[in-house]
Amino acid sequence: MAESQGQEKTEQPTGKRQEELREKGQVPKSQEINSLAIFGVGIILVFLVKDMLGSQIGGLAKYIFSSVHTFELSISMVKFYASKALHFYAITLAPIFGGLILIALATGYGQVGFRITPKALEPKFQNFNPIKGIKQKFFSSQPLVELSKSLVKMIIIGGFTYLILSDTIKTSIGLVGVGTNELVSYIVEVAFDFIWKVALVFAVLAAADMVYQKQKHKKDSMMTKHEVKEETKQTEGDPHVKGQIKGKQMAMSRSRMMKEIPTADVVITNPTHFAVALKYEVGGDNAPKVVAKGVDFMAQKIKEIAKENDIPMHEDVQLARALYKSCEIGDEIPEKLFQTVAQILAYVFQLKNNKKRKSIV
Repeated sequence: MAESQGQEKTEQPTGKRQEELREKGQVPKSQEINSLAIFGVGIILVFLVKDMLGSQIGGLAKYIFSSVHTFELSISMVKFYASKALHFYAITLAPIFGGLILIALATGYGQVGFRITPKALEPKFQNFNPIKGIKQKFFSSQPLVELSKSLVKMIIIGGFTYLILSDTIKTSIGLVGVGTNELVSYIVEVAFDFIWKVALVFAVLAAADMVYQKQKHKKDSMMTKHEVKEETKQTEGDPHVKGQIKGKQMAMSRSRMMKEIPTADVVITNPTHFAVALKYEVGGDNAPKVVAKGVDFMAQKIKEIAKENDIPMHEDVQLARALYKSCEIGDEIPEKLFQTVAQILAYVFQLKNNKKRKSIV
């Protein structure tokens, strides 16, 4: 980690880094969007159930005032009215509170999707460090940014509210002598006109905050070159170690290949760059297969071992190249090369038979 300190975060976050941040609950989200949704839906719900709320509250008030002359101050009576009021408000306001809870959940899901993040709920003992808390509170830029956002929001909404209410106060002078119904109608109309305009300003602020949160999250998620390198090592393995393993595997493969050369029937060469050793089981149904192949230095080694073990070598430039490119070790030769290889093997087996006869004689 010391190596990554001081490095500039210039690399885009990897998929693994983004997934780790999501598991920790670190996703771009705007609290202003949630506040706007709750504010707007709350207004709509109140507007939809205003008649029911008015009748319920009016009924409760009528009941209370009609029983004032029989009211006796006692613990049992206070409990009775408290329970009745609690029951009343629970039933009356349940649709509004239920709607607000649903919209809060839906807004959160809409911003970041549904995901359970147990890591975000794990207690972090470093958060109880008072020195760290003081540094984050007074020496970190984040609290200053949040304070600035709140001040800007208050100034904009406060200024907008002042403009609306100043016009309303001027027009309300003409309400002197107006009847109660007209006055109530005017107040309701002004209230809703004021609320939807404030909600519109709130929506602009929430959209700007969402853009800011996404840009901030993207910047915070950036990685240094060292972090990307370390993550690559963790996910794919250390390139140095992988290179060593691959080298050992290739060495073992070459060792096995060299041990198979003495079992070959013929080595096809080009003659200097390529060498391919072939083996064929007489009487079998399989085609000849490649037991060893090599280019340049490895080709020379194959020919040396073949010479030491008295394996016939046949020079054919085109055939050697074709076998090397089209076959891997252990593969049977392709069908298009059957006839050419068969002629060579027939000649090789004829030479072997002639040697056997001479040795018998």
